[in-house]
Amino acid sequence: MTDKHHIESDLAEQDFFLGLEPSFITVLAECATPRRIRKDETLYRHEHRADRFYLLLEGRISIEVAAITGPPAEMLRLGPGDIAGWSWLIPPYRWHFQARALEDGEVLEFDGDALLAHCESDPRFGYELFKRFSGLMSRRLAVARQKMMDEWQPSGFA
Repeated sequence: MTDKHHIESDLAEQDFFLGLEPSFITVLAECATPRRIRKDETLYRHEHRADRFYLLLEGRISIEVAAITGPPAEMLRLGPGDIAGWSWLIPPYRWHFQARALEDGEVLEFDGDALLAHCESDPRFGYELFKRFSGLMSRRLAVARQKMMDEWQPSGFA
């Protein structure tokens, strides 16, 4: 997957982008770069500047909470078709989690700065993107909450 036309057709078929106007898919494709990831590679780290997001094409990624001591705690695993990263969209543009490749794979890396600029210049595009990412955030936070309840089982919480 190297040319932008091929990226456009692949994006149009991804669940996350289904139904977007073709011109919006074109903008996304122009801001996307395919790249290989290697097992144990960290795609982003907690508190670092967030300026991109990823569409996982092959492989698996672990979304983790950094620990003060010891290994990070895994919140969820992502596979092909999943999106990793939303912090590029919301000030202060810092990662809240970290993402680590569990195996070799391939992603599309999106330039968040360029997409934010396009969101500002085309509010319709920005609104469509924000709706999709806010839904993603809501689902991921529900998964994280459930994982915390399952693992920690605090009394008095449902």
